[in-house]
Amino acid sequence: MDLTSFLMADLFGTPTYFWLIFITVVIALLVLDLGVLHKEDKEISAKESFILYGGYVSIAIAFGAWVWITRGAQSGLEFYTGYVIEQSLAMDNIFVIATIFAYFKVPRAYQHRVLFWGIIGAIVMRAIMIGLGAALVTQYNWILYLFGAFLVITGIKMFTAGDDHGDLENNVVLKFARKHFRVTETIKSHNFTVKHPDPKTGKMVTWLTPLALALILVEFVDLIFAVDSVPAIFAVTLDPFIVYTSNIFAILGLRSLYFALAAAMHRFAYLKISLAIILVLVGIKIFLVPLGIKVDTLLSLIATVSILAAGIIYSLWKTRNT
Repeated sequence: MDLTSFLMADLFGTPTYFWLIFITVVIALLVLDLGVLHKEDKEISAKESFILYGGYVSIAIAFGAWVWITRGAQSGLEFYTGYVIEQSLAMDNIFVIATIFAYFKVPRAYQHRVLFWGIIGAIVMRAIMIGLGAALVTQYNWILYLFGAFLVITGIKMFTAGDDHGDLENNVVLKFARKHFRVTETIKSHNFTVKHPDPKTGKMVTWLTPLALALILVEFVDLIFAVDSVPAIFAVTLDPFIVYTSNIFAILGLRSLYFALAAAMHRFAYLKISLAIILVLVGIKIFLVPLGIKVDTLLSLIATVSILAAGIIYSLWKTRNT
C-alpha cells in the first residue's frame, strides 16, 4: 500500500489522514502545554486560565471550520453541537475535581500537573468508550433506547440531588489504593511516586504520594462523567470521528478553564439545573433516533447554548452579592 492509499484508507468511516491531522494537533497542544507554557511548576492565575481557555476554544472552532469545509455543513454542525454538549456536561466535573484537590490539600502549583496527566488518561479512556459505544450502536440499534432512558433518569436525579459530591474518605477506589499500595502522608514535590524505606524491612521501596491518589480519583471521576457525556453525543451523530474529536477538544478546553472556575464555584450554584435539563433533552433526542425522528442539529446546538447560558447568567445574578 502506497502513502496515498494509506492516507485515504477508511478508518472508522473516516479517511486516515483526518485522524492523523487530529492526533497531530492534540499532540502539539499537549507538548506546548507541558513542555513550553508549564515546563516549571507554578500557580496558574484566573487571567492565564481564561487566556488558555480562549486559545483552546479558538483552535476547536478552527478545527470545526475545517471539518465543515472538508466534510460538509452537517458534519461541522455536529462537531460544534457535540463540543458544546460535552463542555456543558463536563462543567460539574470541574467542581468535583476541586473537591478532590481540597481533600488532598494539593498545592495550586501542582494542580496543573495532575490535570495534564488526567487529560492523557481521558484521551485513552474516551477512545475505548466511544469505540465500544459506536460498535454496540452499529450492531444493536435498540441500545439507543437504553442510552436515552439512562440520560433522562440521570438528568432527573441531577435535578433533585444536592451539591454533595460524596464522601471521599469512603470512596471505594481510594480505599483500594490505600489498602494495596504504600502511600505517603504529605506532598513534598510534584512527583507521583517517591522512594522511601519500608517500615518493616528497611529497604528502599516505591511509595505513592497523595498527588498520585488525586490523579487516580480524577481519572475515575472522568470515567464516571464519560458514562453520561459519551451517550449524549450519540444523540447528535453516530460518526466516531465527530464524537471523539468534539469530546477531546472540549476536555482540553475545560481543563484549562479549571483554575478560573474553581476559585468561583459558589457563583455557579444554579448551573446544575441547566445541566440536568440538557441531559433530559438529549436523552429524549437520542430516544427518538431509532424511531426515525431526527431533531435538527442546529436547533440542538442553539437549545444547548441557550440553556447553558441561562444557567450561568442566572447563577451569577443570584450570587452577585456573595
